[in-house]
Amino acid sequence: MTPREVARGSARAQLEALLGDDALRDVWRSARPPLELDAPRQAAVLILFGVLDDLPSDHRAQASVVSSDLDVLLLARADTLSSHAGQIAFPGGRLDPDDVDAVAAALREAREETGLDPDGVEVLGELEPVPLAYSQHLVTPVLGWWRSPSPVRAVDAAESSAVFRTPVADLLDPANRRTTVLRRDGEEWRGPGFVVASAGADRLVWGFTALVLDALFDALGWTEAWDGSREIELAP
Repeated sequence: MTPREVARGSARAQLEALLGDDALRDVWRSARPPLELDAPRQAAVLILFGVLDDLPSDHRAQASVVSSDLDVLLLARADTLSSHAGQIAFPGGRLDPDDVDAVAAALREAREETGLDPDGVEVLGELEPVPLAYSQHLVTPVLGWWRSPSPVRAVDAAESSAVFRTPVADLLDPANRRTTVLRRDGEEWRGPGFVVASAGADRLVWGFTALVLDALFDALGWTEAWDGSREIELAP
């Protein structure tokens, strides 16, 4: 095996090991303290890692298991949506009555939103659900690995404006890290942010998606030191 193939295998093994690791649960809770939701709406997202076909990162990650072509699947929500318009997100959505569990919902939503073939996805497992008080959702992140990659695209322009596979090394690059600041109704929220390039444009990953990526990278030991004083103020 080549060094790159070894790195890919090690990255997958580390991701799978997270499923039984209490360290991630601790990171999760420190990033998003437990919340009591009255009647949470169940949802699921697919966090799908794999290996890019082309356009690997120019950044050499400090973590040896992060090869330049290790990537994660993201999408940009349509600007016309009534909630979270334009935000970068993982594929996913609410559980439907026909979904047997969170895994089924995550794969169904990913197929509907990106056109991927679910048969090509190896499901590693579910992570601890994350409560979102603002929207009253309880979101289960489903961790996956591309066993056999298939083409992806924005299937429904009313839902997504773009679908893209982002190099993990680009997300880890300290030059692309930011602290996001949202001020609304006299309150202030601060969180992690990532600047990523897609289709010739820079996009900001923030909110739930950035929170999950930040917690994952911390738990995996992939995070690189970055300047938290570099802030981006978000429009309320």
